[in-house]
Amino acid sequence: MAARVTWVEARDFRNHPGTRLDLGEGLTAVVGPNGEGKTNLLEAIFYLCALESPRVASDEPLVRRGAAAAYLRGELEASGATALVEVEIRPSGANRVQVNRSPVRRRRDVRRIVRAVFAGPDDLEIVAGEPGARRRFLDEAVRILWPAREGVITAYDRALRQRNRLLKDWDGWGTPRGLEAWDGELAAHGAALTAARSEAAGRIAIPAARAFEALSGGPSEPLTLTVEYRPSVSGDSLEAAFLARLDERRGDELVRRTTLVGPHRDDLALAVAGLSARGFASHGEASGAALCLRLGLASAVREELGEPPPILLDDPFSGLDPARRRRVAESLGSWGQLVIAVPDEAQVPEGAEVVRVRGGAVVGG
Repeated sequence: MAARVTWVEARDFRNHPGTRLDLGEGLTAVVGPNGEGKTNLLEAIFYLCALESPRVASDEPLVRRGAAAAYLRGELEASGATALVEVEIRPSGANRVQVNRSPVRRRRDVRRIVRAVFAGPDDLEIVAGEPGARRRFLDEAVRILWPAREGVITAYDRALRQRNRLLKDWDGWGTPRGLEAWDGELAAHGAALTAARSEAAGRIAIPAARAFEALSGGPSEPLTLTVEYRPSVSGDSLEAAFLARLDERRGDELVRRTTLVGPHRDDLALAVAGLSARGFASHGEASGAALCLRLGLASAVREELGEPPPILLDDPFSGLDPARRRRVAESLGSWGQLVIAVPDEAQVPEGAEVVRVRGGAVVGG
């Protein structure tokens, strides 16, 4: 049985003044011209599961202009159990979240119910953009696979900010006071984050490669995608390796007034047919690789939990040539609940339930 979202209501969310969508177990195609609200609807579904947007870092853009707050309600189903999730999204300040009418304070208590995976055109940055985009993808994978390990990410970020502040405020004499203590914090949390990212990348690499081979033509026309985690620090004892590396770079850090060692300098090496995807992949290959990374993550979630997660694909055929579009469409039936947003009827896969969106409203099937 697949994990799924059975229904969602969005009020004053983006351009949706009041929308309800009931979802089946299989493939649903949300159809509408650009700017009408189909992507916003997929974003609302993901937010209900993850309590964050896959598109923006701040909640402010999610609240419809002129509204005091946005509201999401919906029912999530996984492992035979259901949960009613209700969220009040405020443009500033803390949001209010309830599960089965009881307040929830920790995001991971909602995130562990249903682990949705969202893919969209912006994912091209993971393949063709700067390393920061790939680090964000790895951290998202960690949060989706193991919600309880989100604290590892926040603890490292906090230690990094404090250590950088110490280096920036240093008066230039001796060694910054307290730096060694922050070395220990950075090493401990950095080692934990490196281990989590390494495990996530390892879980994603093989299914992403398989998906890319199928997308590019299969065994008769093989084209490989390799995914390899490139940590800033490696070794059998990660924490000790961090401390040694920090000691080596101490002089450079004091000159540059910033931390030069740690997961904030990691990367994820992606190669198509043995060549760097960032430098040599065509637009179609890069778009395909980005989609396959998300499908690899969905496969990793399925392996971790024993049931496929909901997959939300925003304009999945953009950037793909007709042959790759056909192969993607043919592969969609192998997943559980899958919701795709497409701009016209011609891109609706065979057998999909069709939902049409206009002006921030569902206007019928």
